Amino acid sequence: MPTTDRATIVTARPLGPASGSARRPRPLQRIRWSIVLAAGWLALLVVVAATADLLPLSEGRDPSRTLSVVAMAPPTLIGAHPLGTDALGLDILAQLIYGARVSITVAVGATALALLLGAMLGMTAGYARGPVDQIIGFVTDVLLSFPGLILLLAMATFLRPNTANVTVALGILALPGYVRLARSNTLAIASREFVTASRALGAGAVRILVRGVLPHLVPTLLSYGFLAMSFLIVAEASLSYLGLGIQRPDPTWGNLIATGQAHLETHPGLVAIPAAALFLTVASANALGQWLSSRRGPA
Repeated sequence: MPTTDRATIVTARPLGPASGSARRPRPLQRIRWSIVLAAGWLALLVVVAATADLLPLSEGRDPSRTLSVVAMAPPTLIGAHPLGTDALGLDILAQLIYGARVSITVAVGATALALLLGAMLGMTAGYARGPVDQIIGFVTDVLLSFPGLILLLAMATFLRPNTANVTVALGILALPGYVRLARSNTLAIASREFVTASRALGAGAVRILVRGVLPHLVPTLLSYGFLAMSFLIVAEASLSYLGLGIQRPDPTWGNLIATGQAHLETHPGLVAIPAAALFLTVASANALGQWLSSRRGPA
């Protein structure tokens, strides 16, 4: 019986995956309902706050229109005052919506101010280095050396407590974080090959920063922006609660909590309702910021 050398036996195998181990299609990414709910809550706040003047909410801002309204009216979900009224007869739902407008305006404005200035200063420091980096770093360290609350109290003493001044004060408070974040990422990006090639081709510093560095920084700055926004909402509410922020009759979530504190035992909803809105907004902004941070790739 002829023998066959095992070394000469060639087993034909398919180029694709074996029949018994065929790749299964990748399942669709599961929807994170927490992120959907967080985005939905923030979107609802933005829409309602933007259209508040179109809604029948005048009783929440003008005390002269509430002389015939019963004070401390209980919530009636299908009545004229779904969440009730406060000690002055002002509608709680209306004040909650106008308070959302203040919180969103201040938080978004302060975040945008800090993001723009912080990105510009951080990119300049990380790209130029040398004395420019040292000067910007010194100013940043000086701002960071003051406790946040002390810095806000100092600025509130010299600034009139309106929406614009509170926005600027909170923007200055959030500025150092953006400067450091932009600087550290610029240092890493500036050493890459495409930046070296742009310099060799004669591109200027402004062109390199705007067209080469900034697009890589945007995802990082935006994800950090949602986290900073949640902090700024709490900071604005804290100032209003202490009487150093926006004053009544303009409602904010902070001064609503401060006003309702006197009736906490008999009418806890005066504090619980704005506190719940504040909690949901801060938690939603934090959730979105962490989700964006986990999804962004390396700078």
